[in-house]
Amino acid sequence: MLDVRFCACATDRSNKKASVIFIVNDIEVSNSLNLMAPRRRVISHLNTDGDGVGSLFRTSPSIDRKSLPEKDSRPLFGLQSTERECRSGESAPRRLGSIDSSLREPIQGLPRANGTTNRMNTASRLSLRKSNLRMYSINIVSASMLSMAFLALAVALPAAEGKGGKPNVQIEPASVPEGQFAVADGLAVRSFATEQLSNPSSIDVDDRGRVWVGETVNYRKKSRKAGDRVLILEDSDGDGRADKSKVFYQDPDIDGLHGVCVLGNIVIVSAPDRILVLTDTDGDDKADAKKVLFTGEVLNPVQGQHDHAIHAVMFGPDGRLYFNFGNYNAELRRADGTLVKDIFGNPVNNSRRPYQEGMVIRCELDGSRVEVLGHNFRNNWEVTVDSFGSMWQSDNDNGSSSCRVNFVMEYGNYGYRDEMTGASYQSLRTNIESAMQRRMWHQNDPGVVPNLLITGSGAPTGILVYEGDLLPEPFRGQMIHAEPGRNVVWAFPAKQAGAGYSARIVDLVRSKIDRNYRPSDVSVAPDGSLFIADWFDPVDCCHRTINDAGRIFRVAPPDHAYSVPKYDYQSPAGAAKALRSPNLSARYKAWTALLGFQDRARPALVAMAADPNPRYRARALWMLAAIGNGSAKAIKTALRDGSEDVRVLALRIARRHRLLVEPVVRQLVHDDSALVRRECAVSLHRLDSAESVQLWVKLAAQYDGKDRWYLEALGIGERGKERACMDAWLKHTGDDWKAPANRDIVWRSRAPQAAKLLAELLLDPNVAAKEHPRLLRALDFHVGEQKEAALRALLLADSGPNPATWLEAFKRADADFLNAHPEFSEKAGSVLLACKGTVTFVDLVARFDRRDMTGHLMDMTLADPENEPGIRAVAQLIAFEQWDPIWKALADPARATPLIKAIRFVGNVHARNYLTGVVTNEAQPEATRLLAISAMGQTPIPATGLMQLVQQEKLPKEFLAPAIRALTLSPGPDTRMFAASQQHLLVPVGDRWPLEKLLATKPDATKGFAAFQKGGCINCHKIGQEGRDFGPALSDIGTKLSSKQLFSAILKPSETISLGYEGVIVVTDKGTLHTGFVSTDTGDTLTLRIPGGLTKEIPKTTIEFRNRSDVSLMPKGIDAILSPQELVDVVGWLKTRKAAGAAKDN
Repeated sequence: MLDVRFCACATDRSNKKASVIFIVNDIEVSNSLNLMAPRRRVISHLNTDGDGVGSLFRTSPSIDRKSLPEKDSRPLFGLQSTERECRSGESAPRRLGSIDSSLREPIQGLPRANGTTNRMNTASRLSLRKSNLRMYSINIVSASMLSMAFLALAVALPAAEGKGGKPNVQIEPASVPEGQFAVADGLAVRSFATEQLSNPSSIDVDDRGRVWVGETVNYRKKSRKAGDRVLILEDSDGDGRADKSKVFYQDPDIDGLHGVCVLGNIVIVSAPDRILVLTDTDGDDKADAKKVLFTGEVLNPVQGQHDHAIHAVMFGPDGRLYFNFGNYNAELRRADGTLVKDIFGNPVNNSRRPYQEGMVIRCELDGSRVEVLGHNFRNNWEVTVDSFGSMWQSDNDNGSSSCRVNFVMEYGNYGYRDEMTGASYQSLRTNIESAMQRRMWHQNDPGVVPNLLITGSGAPTGILVYEGDLLPEPFRGQMIHAEPGRNVVWAFPAKQAGAGYSARIVDLVRSKIDRNYRPSDVSVAPDGSLFIADWFDPVDCCHRTINDAGRIFRVAPPDHAYSVPKYDYQSPAGAAKALRSPNLSARYKAWTALLGFQDRARPALVAMAADPNPRYRARALWMLAAIGNGSAKAIKTALRDGSEDVRVLALRIARRHRLLVEPVVRQLVHDDSALVRRECAVSLHRLDSAESVQLWVKLAAQYDGKDRWYLEALGIGERGKERACMDAWLKHTGDDWKAPANRDIVWRSRAPQAAKLLAELLLDPNVAAKEHPRLLRALDFHVGEQKEAALRALLLADSGPNPATWLEAFKRADADFLNAHPEFSEKAGSVLLACKGTVTFVDLVARFDRRDMTGHLMDMTLADPENEPGIRAVAQLIAFEQWDPIWKALADPARATPLIKAIRFVGNVHARNYLTGVVTNEAQPEATRLLAISAMGQTPIPATGLMQLVQQEKLPKEFLAPAIRALTLSPGPDTRMFAASQQHLLVPVGDRWPLEKLLATKPDATKGFAAFQKGGCINCHKIGQEGRDFGPALSDIGTKLSSKQLFSAILKPSETISLGYEGVIVVTDKGTLHTGFVSTDTGDTLTLRIPGGLTKEIPKTTIEFRNRSDVSLMPKGIDAILSPQELVDVVGWLKTRKAAGAAKDN
C-alpha cells in the first residue's frame, strides 16, 4: 500500500498551470501540469536521493481533461478535504497553527486567509503568482489510483470562500513520520511547530513553557527587508503543539541573529555584531525598550554578517551573564564605542595582547566587570554553564574532521592558533603533532588546555547541560548538543578523569532518512522536556536550498504529555522550589525573587542546601552567598560538602564576591580530589601574595607527571608571579627538579628562569633525544634575554646536544650573537647535512647563503618533488640563480619529470621561464612538454606565460587543447576568462549534460578516485591521507552535501564559498602576484596558504595591493577536463566519503 500522508495542490488559473506535492511512504512527490493540454500523461517524480530531482517515475494512463468537471467542491475519493498552508521542500508532514496576522510579510499575489498568509517558497518549484492551496490526507492502494490522485489534485479548484472572499483555513495536527528518527531508549520525538517559523538559529523556553525562536531568514542574504525576528510560540490548549504565535521583535539590526536568552521581561538577543537587551515594559509580549549592551567588529562580513561572530548569552548560577564569540569578531566595544577592557586591564580584542581568536566572556548583568575566561577558539558557537559554575562548549574545525568539545578551564588558552605568532595549525613547527585532530588545536604546545572530546566533522551549534529528571538517567547532568552537520542531537556523558574529564558520545535524536534535519539549538522546558530547533535545509548553512522553513520538536518519554508547572515567585518557599526547575528562565526569575526577599529567603535556601541533589545544593549556596553577608557561611558549607563539585564551589563563591581566596585554597590544597586541587590552582591566577606562591608550590608538588589538565591549571595559577613561583618551587624540589614529572613543570612554566632550565635539560645526557623536540618547542614560548642566554648555552657548550638539536638552537639564535661568533656558522656547515631532506636544511642554507650546498638541494628536489622540502629546495635553487644545474636537469628526461613537478609550485617569473623553455623545446619528449604545460597552469605567473604562448600561436596544434584545459584550472581570473573564450579549441570529452541528466546517471564510484586525480582535484583537497591541504578537506563531504549540491559546488564553485576559504589577491612591489588563503596575518608578515598546500610569507612592507576575491580559488570548468560520466563517477565516489552514523540520502 502507498501511504500518502501529506498532499498539497496549488492551482494557477491565470496561467493554466498547477503543481502538487506530497509524501508517499516518506518520499516527497511533486509534479507540475499544464492544464491547457487536451490530453496528458501525468508523470510523478519520486525524490529518493535527497537531491530534489526525481529518480523514480510512474506514468498514468492518458486522461481527457474535458471529462473532468470544471468546478467540483466534493471531497476526492470520498474523503473530506481541508485547506492548509503549503511550503515545498519539506519531507515530513507539518502542523499548521493559528498564526498572528503580523507574523509574515505577504508574498505578492498570495491572499491572506483569516489573518494567515498563504505562503510559498518562491525559489521552489511551487513558485506561482496566484495560488489557492488545498491539502488532503489519503491512502492510495494502487499505482493507478496514485496517478488519478495526481490529476484530480492538479485540476482541483479553490474551495468555498469565507467572509470577504478569503478562503477558510482549518488546522490539522501534524506528527513526526514513523521511522524518521533514531531516538534514545525511553524517549519519543513529537512535532511542536513547523509552519509558524523559518530558519530557527536559536531558541529558549520561558517559565510558561513558551518557545522563543530567533529566526535567521536574512542569514547571508537580505530576503526579508523588515529584518529577522524573535517569535513566541505557545501551546495554549495543552495538546503539546504550538497554536499561537507572536512577533516579539523584528528589525534589520538583528539580521543573522545567533542567540535568544529570555530573562523574565528582558530578552537578550545576540546578532553577529551586537548584543541587544530588549525589554517588555507593559507585559504585551512586544519589545518596548532597546539597549545595546556590547558591539563587535565583524571581519570579512557577508551582508554585514559572519557566523563566527557574537553568539548566545546565558544567565549563570552566580547571577552573571556568559557568552562567547568566534574568531571573526575582532573586538568587543561598549555602546558608546569604547573598547572593552577586562578586569585585569587587558583589551578584549584579537591582538594577542594577550587574547586572540574566539573567546568566552563573563560579565555582570549590566555589562560591567568583563572577564575573558578562555580564548583561542575557532567558532565556539555557544557556552553553557552548569549549576556548579563549570563551563562547557563545542568548537568548529575548518574541515579537518576535528570539531571538539571543551571543558572551559578559566583563563585558559585553547590552541586554535600559535600563542606567540598567531600562525595556523598548518604552519611548520618543532614537535608538530602527528595526528590532524591534535595538530588542529596545537595540543603539543605548552600552555594549551587539552580538549575534552573530538567529535569529528560537523558544524556544532547549540549546547546545554541537562539538569532535569524527565529524560533517562544517562542524560541527567550531562551536555546535550545540536550538531546540524551530522543531523543529530547527541549527549556527551562526562566523568572525572584526574583534574579533568573524559567523555563519550551518545545519540539522543538522530535522523535516519531526512538530511534536511539540521538541529541548530536545544532548550529545556519547565517540565524537563527537551526542545530542538531544526534549521531544516539540506546543507547546514548558507541557505543553499530551503530559505524559509523550520521546525521545533519536543523530546520526552512516550507517555509524557507536555505540561507546565505553576511557579510561585511571591513566597520564599515558592521561589526556592522554582530554583530547582530544569528550566533556566524559571531559575532566573527565582533568583531575582530570592534576591529581593533577602534574609526572608534564608530558611528555604538553607533547607535546599541540604538536598541530596548536589546541583540543588550548589544553586542554594550561590543564592545564599548573594544574600546579605552570606558568602562566608556559604563557603564554609561548601567546604564541608561530600561532593567534589560543591567543594569547588567554595573557591568560585570566594572569587565571585571578591573575598580573599588564599584562606579557601589553604583548606583545600591537600584535598583528595585532583579536580578540587585543579580549581585551587586556577583560583591563584594573577594573585601575587607570598601565601599564594607557597600554595602554588604545594599544589605543584602533587602533580603526578601524567595529568595534563592539572599541569595546565598550574600554568594558569602561576600567571602574575611566575618568577616567584619558580624560585620557591626549585627551593622546595632541590636536586630532584630533573625528575620526569618535574621536567613537565619546567616545560609548562613561563618563568624567566625556566628557559635556562630547558637548556640544561637539553644538554643533559640522561634526557632522551626523543624529548628534545618537546623541550625546544617550549623555548619558543620564552622571550628576551633569558631565551637568548639559553640558546647561547646550547651553542657554546663543549659537549653540546646532538646535531639536530644544535641546529634547532642555531635557527633560533639572535643574529647579532651569530655575527659575533662566526665559528658557529662554520659549525653549522659541518652539522648541516644531518638535517638534509628537511625544511630546516633549506632554511639554514638560505640563511647563511651556503651556495656550496646546491647539489644537495637538487638531490632533495629530485627525491621528493611534490612535498614541501623538495619544493622549497628547488625554490632556493632558483633564488640562488643556479641556472645551469637546473637547465641541465631539465635536459635529462629522467630528471626533468620530478624537477617540473617541483617547479610548478614555485610560481615566479623564473619558474615561468623554465617551464616555457621546456614547452617550446621541440627536442624534449612530448610527454615532458605536456607535463610542463600542465605545470604552467598551477600558479598565476606561469599561467600568464602559457596564455601568451596560445595567443602568440607558439604552440603546436596538438598542444592547444591541453593548454586550454590547464588554463581552465589555473588560479588567476584573467587566465580563466581567456580559457573560457577558447573552449572551442578543446578536443571534446563528451557533450555537457544538464544537471538532471547528471543526477539520473548511475555512477561507478570505483572509478571516481581516478577521475578525481585526472581533474586535478587531488592537488588542492585532502581525502584521508591523500591529496594536499589547501582547499576544504573532503573526507566526510558525502555527509555534508547531496549529489545535487556536489555537482553545483564543482561546476559553479563561486556561488557558495566555504567560510574560511575566501581567497585573497596580493601584488608585491616587484609585481609578483600571489593568490591564496590568509593563514597568518601578523604585524609584519602576511602568510598565505597557496595552491599545493604550501605557505608563502610576504613582508607587509612589500605589498602594493591586497584584496579579497569574490571568485573561488577553485577553478571553474572541470567539465572541460572530465567527461560527463567521469564527473558522475567523481560525485558518486565523493558520496561514499561519510562520517559514521550519517543520515541516509533519502
